[in-house]
Amino acid sequence: MLRTALRNVLAHKARLIMTALAVLLGVAFVSGTLVFGDTTASAFRNASAVSLKDVAVSVQAQTSDQAQISDDVPAAAGGGRPATVLDTALANKIRALPGAASVRPTVNGEATLAGKDGRPVNADSTWQNLATNYLPGKDGRDSRFPLKKGRGPASSGELALDAKTAQKAGYRIGDTVRFATDGPALTKKLVGVVTTDDPRVTAGGTLTLFDTTTAQKLFLTPGHFHEITVVAQPGTDDRALTAQVQALLPAEGAHAISGPDLAGRQSRQIAENTTRLTKTLLAFAGVALFVGVFIIANTFTMLIAQRSREIALMRAVGASRRQVVRSVLIEAALVGLTASAAGFALGLGIATALRPLLNTSGAELPDGPLVISPTAPLASLTVGVVVTVLAAWLPSRKAAKIAPVAVLSSAGLAPPTRMLRVRHVLGTLLTGLGVAVMLYVSTLKTSAESNLLIAVLGSALTLCGMIVLAPLLSRPLITLAGKVTTRFFGVSGKLAKENALRNPRRTAATASALMIGLTLITGLTVGGYSTQRAMDEEATQGLAADYKVTNSSFRGLDTTAADKIAKLPGVAEAAPVAFGNLDIRGVFATMTGTDPKAFGKAVELNFQSGSLREVGPGRIAVSDEFAQQAGLHAGDTIDADMNAGEGTATEGKANKKKLTVVGVYTKSRAAYDALGTVTDVLPATSAHKLDNVLVKAEPGKAAGLEPKIRQVLGSSPLLKVQNQEQIIQAGSGSLTTVLNMMYGLLAMAVVIAVLGVVNTLAMSVFERTREIGMLRAVGLDRAGIKQMVRLESVVISLFGAVLGIGTGIFLAWAGGSLMTTSMPMYETVLPWAKLGLFLALALLIGMLAAIWPARRAARLNMLRAIQAH
Repeated sequence: MLRTALRNVLAHKARLIMTALAVLLGVAFVSGTLVFGDTTASAFRNASAVSLKDVAVSVQAQTSDQAQISDDVPAAAGGGRPATVLDTALANKIRALPGAASVRPTVNGEATLAGKDGRPVNADSTWQNLATNYLPGKDGRDSRFPLKKGRGPASSGELALDAKTAQKAGYRIGDTVRFATDGPALTKKLVGVVTTDDPRVTAGGTLTLFDTTTAQKLFLTPGHFHEITVVAQPGTDDRALTAQVQALLPAEGAHAISGPDLAGRQSRQIAENTTRLTKTLLAFAGVALFVGVFIIANTFTMLIAQRSREIALMRAVGASRRQVVRSVLIEAALVGLTASAAGFALGLGIATALRPLLNTSGAELPDGPLVISPTAPLASLTVGVVVTVLAAWLPSRKAAKIAPVAVLSSAGLAPPTRMLRVRHVLGTLLTGLGVAVMLYVSTLKTSAESNLLIAVLGSALTLCGMIVLAPLLSRPLITLAGKVTTRFFGVSGKLAKENALRNPRRTAATASALMIGLTLITGLTVGGYSTQRAMDEEATQGLAADYKVTNSSFRGLDTTAADKIAKLPGVAEAAPVAFGNLDIRGVFATMTGTDPKAFGKAVELNFQSGSLREVGPGRIAVSDEFAQQAGLHAGDTIDADMNAGEGTATEGKANKKKLTVVGVYTKSRAAYDALGTVTDVLPATSAHKLDNVLVKAEPGKAAGLEPKIRQVLGSSPLLKVQNQEQIIQAGSGSLTTVLNMMYGLLAMAVVIAVLGVVNTLAMSVFERTREIGMLRAVGLDRAGIKQMVRLESVVISLFGAVLGIGTGIFLAWAGGSLMTTSMPMYETVLPWAKLGLFLALALLIGMLAAIWPARRAARLNMLRAIQAH
């Protein structure tokens, strides 16, 4: 049976090529993902290892989310800069420990640069814009940052940049660099360019270096540090040295960790992050392989039908049913193994291309050699073979049922009616159950994990039910399409319809492969489009301002910012906005503090009672939702608790204030739960800064205000001055990027579905060789044969597209209700242009998939075709 299976593979290699391609592409996706995950994790680990090279102990100041800073921490000096327990005296004590070779005290912060062209560098990811101190050794150089050009910064007017940042910003040695840390722009002279292997920088961040004194003034207080790293003398045990260092530290405010433990912690974090990405990519690879199952099953079903006499003869000479099954499964395993091996090789190319591809979307993954773990080839080959064998299992059982006396003319006949009836009943039950679950999901209002799991289950049941039910649905839909093809294309159109209806199961399997991809793509498109519309509306809901001014590092704006902007020519009003916490009668809310007069010009609020003019010190307006929750009405005087919140300087300190409710308005994103004055809200904020300023321009004066606003606020690279269109883009830009990436990943499933259409048509042409010869004999020319095959392909593709688009719309509508709580303005909106594009794409797929089968059918020799068996 093994020799028979091998001969069958070699004899039908042309007919198995599309099946092999489907397996190859699916396995390539799997292997590429696994190798990419291993490569990325290795690159991050290597970069992390380089940055921790020779570090025996790391002493880190604890932040407020790790431990509350104790009374041992010195008070901040003037300017409000924080302090830590790590100071020069402690560094000297650690340096004196036996076993400590050297000590490196470090100050860390963030500095966002303005490029030479004036544009901020990496302003949307300020957390990646690293800044630290340059600490020269006896040779005048810092071993952590090897100099490429110039020298290290040595005074308050100097800085150094890493080579990548200097190139990106367009700076050279001697240039004046403009940057900001948390306030107005500062300038310093570029005196050096360094190289670094810090993974945060190689992954797309920037690096700015200052002398230690300047770094402390910018980010801490003089004499204090964020971290102290210790290099051990040869032969010193790192953990023993760590224990000695820990003994020198205060009870609270800092902790010591050994170099190996720190490396292990970072390695685990890297593994967790890369595993998440790998699992996401593998989910899409699973979709591609699932689509491939239909092609494999279709191919073996058609091959078995064509080889029914051969299988009958095998049974007649003594082959048992089990041996027939084994022969087909061995044949499938050989195809799967060969395709998987080729797929793994292609996967290496995919893994290599993924890093630069993701980096174009802003991922900024570090460089590193390709890493192939033993798991990747083993898993890829196993998955490919197992999927192919499982897909061929049902066709193999069908082959085993062929009686020894079966004749060749049985090839190509429709499946027994009883079997189709069972399938129709099962499909109806699955689809009905799935629809019922999704209708229940449509009543849910939150995206809790349990609700998401129910939605996934309902979607899977609905999609599987539609796949099983596809043969039943094919007859009415293809008959309807056939009326159009017959009307416009005559005999060729009618023959195309009849060929598509000849074997409903085969047609359904071919269309289902395309349906799966289009269901997912349509669901994503409808859900994404509806979400984007809701985000766009929420981003500018009630906003009449022409500009919104914010700090991209989320550190707020100076309290004088609105006054400065208001004095600019062309500015009608500049409304300061600050957000604080509010607790009334045990109900927590977000309170917006502003200048009511200016706010009224910048924001459109719908008051149900009272008015914005009545808001003032001690007098607030509340939203209708908050009023209902807290039982408030216009005229109520209440005791409110306003504090800066957890983890701030005023944590736990009561900030009681008597407030009078003077109005109730319809809740708006621009005003949140309550609205008061800046003077009431600012003392209750943690940083005592404005969150943003809303700017309303005089009629016709908005166009030239942006540069003036930047200039009056110090031209800081941290400033964001956005008009309404930019606010919308900022809110939905990340969603667009995610959707585009998911479209790219699902494209593999669509490509495999196209192969399925090509495969079915090609094998169908072979199966109908005699029929095509007879059609030629009675007068149908080559062009008519080509047209018949093309129309059949188009009809099958459009059938799959209609099912996929319809199912995707239903699933997106039902699942959209889960967004109601987090996004009140969400409603399902159909992107008709994109849905029309999907139908046009299906039409194009049908036409392209038919090119080779149609040419092959038209080239058949008429006499030889008539004589074919």
